[in-house]
Parts: sequence; structure tokens; C-alpha cells
Amino acid sequence: MAKTATKVSKKAPAKKAAAPKAAAKASSKAAKAPAKAASKAAATKAPAKKAAVKKVAKASSSASSPILTLRHIAEKLSELHEVPKRQANEMLTQVVEMIAKSLKKGDKIRLTGLGILQVRKRAARMGRNPQTGEPVKIKASKKIAFRAAKDLKESI
Repeated sequence: MAKTATKVSKKAPAKKAAAPKAAAKASSKAAKAPAKAASKAAATKAPAKKAAVKKVAKASSSASSPILTLRHIAEKLSELHEVPKRQANEMLTQVVEMIAKSLKKGDKIRLTGLGILQVRKRAARMGRNPQTGEPVKIKASKKIAFRAAKDLKESI
């Protein structure tokens, strides 16, 4: 029964997303049937306001912390060094591939001014299932660790 409840909640936002389209149709029908269209428009205004509030919240959160991607870095490098964007992008992707290959081998990567990337081994351990509280065995794994450089820490 819990599965059906989750399915219903997933379908509900899809209906709300379709509400602005329904509002546009309702406004075109307003000339023909003003009483029905007014009640439909009133019913669709509330979801439209919620969607507008969500858009504003997303825009404000992304505006406060922009994401710098490889493409942005490539564009800046191409401008600084007067190199085509495509060539700068290829160079950056090759650097990322070299770093990934080195990490797979188990090498440490020291980027001066930025920090150190390395692979750390995590031993097998016992954990707990948060829902039931029963003990669960977690197998050993490898994780990528980043240790920031001293200069970077102090500058932030």
C-alpha cells in the first residue's frame, strides 16, 4: 500500500506542471463561458504561484553560488592564451583523463596551490541499518580523498 502512495505523490507534480497550460486554455475560453472559466482560472492560479516561488528560490540559490564547469574554465583559458575554445576544451579533458588514469594506478597527484588527490583504502566495518537498527556488514572499498593546500585554506 505504501508503494501506491509514492506513485501518487510522484504523479501529482506532473499535473501541477500542466496547470499553466490549462490556465492559458481557460483564458481563451473565458469569452464563451465566463463563470466556468473564472472558477478554473482561480483553481489554477494557486499552483502557478507555487511554481513561480520555486523558480525564484532556484534562481536565488544558483545566483549565490555559481558552478564553474570545465567548459567555463576552457573559455577563460582560450581568452587568456588566445587559443581556440575547442583546443582549450580538448586540453582540459586530456588533463582530467590523465588524472583519472593516475588515480586508478594508485598514484598521488599534487597540484601546487590547490591540494593533493589520492586513493585511500577503507577497511571493512560494521554499520547499522537506520530503519531497522540491525547490524550490516560494509565491505572494504577505495575512495578518492582530497587534501587542500595550506595556501588555499588560508585564502578561503
